[in-house]
Amino acid sequence: MESVSDKPIYQHNTIEFTQVAVQFCALLEQGREQAKKEIVETLLKLLPLLYLKAQMLPKVESNGAFMPKDAVTEADYDYVRYALADMLGEDDEYLDVCYEKLMATDDTEWKRVSEQLADIYQPIRNFLATYQGGLEDCMTDALWCVRDSFELYWGEALVDSLRRLHRIHYSIDEDYAENS
Repeated sequence: MESVSDKPIYQHNTIEFTQVAVQFCALLEQGREQAKKEIVETLLKLLPLLYLKAQMLPKVESNGAFMPKDAVTEADYDYVRYALADMLGEDDEYLDVCYEKLMATDDTEWKRVSEQLADIYQPIRNFLATYQGGLEDCMTDALWCVRDSFELYWGEALVDSLRRLHRIHYSIDEDYAENS
């Protein structure tokens, strides 16, 4: 018989990912209450940890019978996105310079940190909502979903947004030093 600690949904790496995910979602949900410098500094610490913990999630199989429903509504997504956009101001939008893409095309791509972070928030918050329900089959499918979407999309969005947040953070520090 399988013990509770042998189940992927209760393994150490899953619990650690869940703890970081809760911090990340709480930060974005309370984004309007914090200063730009504070939220950028916190994201620079949380995002690498979130990436690491997502990579360490156990691989699980899903038959799709208990796929989680979206807990994040369009209004929730927009709230997070627009709160971040307001906080970041002109630093939100940036020109994505990806050398792979530059070799293949003459097109440039504008991105928004707020949209990337909201795109990361959505699958993670959906995972947490299902995980809170405590139904093991649903939790297993939610774990499969969050890991799959990490591999396909939000892992790369995280890395891209981290690069931009790094630049924002150090330009804030330069601006502060110049004005002191």
